[in-house]
Amino acid sequence: MLAEKALVALTALKRLESERGLGVHEGTTDQVRRALEAAGILFIESGQGRGVMFLNETSGSETRRAKGRRVRSPT
Repeated sequence: MLAEKALVALTALKRLESERGLGVHEGTTDQVRRALEAAGILFIESGQGRGVMFLNETSGSETRRAKGRRVRSPT
């Protein structure tokens, strides 16, 4: 579970994921980002927008489903 890996409360993670833009402490955001990066996720930003890149290979079907999916950055 991401909250456990990031060492944050589940309620804090839910606030971070909220589409209503609920506030969270900057430290919480940093801990979640570091946990995701440790799991092989790279946050990228370019002139075309923001997204993620998976650095560690997963099974073929998981990789195909994940490609092209836009994910909101926790920052």
